[in-house]
Amino acid sequence: MSKTVIGVFKSRGQAEKAIEELHNYGIGKDEISVVAKDEGRAKEQGQGRGLESRSGMDMDMSVGGQDVGEGVGWGGGIGAAAGILAGAGALAIPGIGPILAAGPLAAALTGAVTGGIAGGLVDYGIPETRGREYERKVKEGEILTVVKCSEDKSRRVADILRENGATDVETHEAKKH
Repeated sequence: MSKTVIGVFKSRGQAEKAIEELHNYGIGKDEISVVAKDEGRAKEQGQGRGLESRSGMDMDMSVGGQDVGEGVGWGGGIGAAAGILAGAGALAIPGIGPILAAGPLAAALTGAVTGGIAGGLVDYGIPETRGREYERKVKEGEILTVVKCSEDKSRRVADILRENGATDVETHEAKKH
């Protein structure tokens, strides 16, 4: 049976370290999703502070015809450390604003016009009420990490998230597709 392990990080550095450890443990990039507020775009819109790219890379990318620009530089920094967010895409979620998303959850969020992040998490077995809490945390600037893994790996995955500073770590039964 598949499990979904979810946790929230306050800092990019914590998330990077956790993702790297997950990767070293044998969790593939196709099993890890990360969602964060795109502070670069939020700053442009007067909504908050910007995050500098750890990699210092200015990446020229677009998703769905939309320039991802500055925001993906942040994802590229994590991607350089863990191989997960090199392909991060910028999305605009109603009620939340600009976000960066990578991994399998990003595809679910691409069409999330009304369901938002919470709606995308339901497909991963996260109850809607908990999904709304996680969505609120992303809106407040925290970094959401979602790992879909086998039941035998789920405890260690949760431990890795906690050991690296994740809060609100939970394990749920993953929905079958």
